[in-house]
Amino acid sequence: MAKRRANGEGSLYRTNDGYWNCQIMVGYKADGKRDIRHIRSKSQQVVIQKRDELKRKKADGTLVAENLRFEEWADTWYEHHKDNIKPTTQESYRYTLRILKDYFGRWRLTDIKAMHVEEFLKKLRKEGRSNSALSQCRGMLYQILNKACANDFITKNPVAYADKMRKDPPKRKDAYTMDEVRLLWNNLPQDMAGWSIRLLLCTGMRSQELLGLEPHHIKADGSEINIAQAMVMMKGTAGIGTPKSNDSYRTIPIPESARYYARLLRQTEGKFVWESPKKPGQPCNPTHFRNQYYKALETVEGVRKLSPHCCRHTYVSQLQSLGVSMETIQSMVGHADIDMTRHYLHVQEPKRQEAIALFDEALNKNGRGVHGNILDYVKSS
Repeated sequence: MAKRRANGEGSLYRTNDGYWNCQIMVGYKADGKRDIRHIRSKSQQVVIQKRDELKRKKADGTLVAENLRFEEWADTWYEHHKDNIKPTTQESYRYTLRILKDYFGRWRLTDIKAMHVEEFLKKLRKEGRSNSALSQCRGMLYQILNKACANDFITKNPVAYADKMRKDPPKRKDAYTMDEVRLLWNNLPQDMAGWSIRLLLCTGMRSQELLGLEPHHIKADGSEINIAQAMVMMKGTAGIGTPKSNDSYRTIPIPESARYYARLLRQTEGKFVWESPKKPGQPCNPTHFRNQYYKALETVEGVRKLSPHCCRHTYVSQLQSLGVSMETIQSMVGHADIDMTRHYLHVQEPKRQEAIALFDEALNKNGRGVHGNILDYVKSS
């Protein structure tokens, strides 16, 4: 049997069956174990050539962990990365990771090229995924493969060379008309759901912020609401976490006509304004709230049954139609930037004029039109 070579050089030997063999360590796998390649041939020259080729690739940095599968490396990346992610965001990360693994799971990292990234994104687009979903998938895929580059598993990141998908125009977000707002304001039931919907319409709160409210977050006279936390879902359970962004920490002024309802909500005896009916001391599950929300809407004829978040859209667009500055709207709804505020705007110029006329009419109805009072409050604050 031939002598083994020095460590790292690749051991070369001949077995009793007449075959030449070589083992050479080329690096480490994602799990930290050594990546050892085996070469076997009846020709000593062939084994030497293949061994020297591996050594050359190892030396110039082009050798990669050719058998490393995407799903294996993606899981390793996530385990090392998750400590830098807010617990409330980890569920979203895991969801995006599942989308990536469903497509690339058994692919070898070395087989993923720019064209495959483009095909993946096109598939998501055909499935009707949003611009945001495509951006999240591309961003995470870039991070995963960039870390693979840093660990010499691949030589370059294919995502960096993939063409970016043309973004679809943002979908028009639904919002209540002023006629619908007036109908809701005057006809919603006098109960928790009815009071809460009125507040959503005239504060622009996110429903998660409403569900995270504790009574003391509402000023005693009902004039302000302090957004200091929000309801978050963690592993299917409602809990309390931070608001969506740093800009979401804010104090929201409540118009005069809505303060009565704010004071009613403040009088709850539970820890939370909306407390879980099954778990006292815990915030309400959003599914239960939505059920109560739609049940309340069913009592009002002549209005569309839009989602709770559409109350927020309504607030933003109606304030803008009244001529309230972008900066003021941004501070009141807790958007991180003005571009996000603009994304919510629905009202074109003819609608702006119509809205102003409607608000003028509302002001002449003894304050029963909520948005007319919002404008007065904003201007006086």
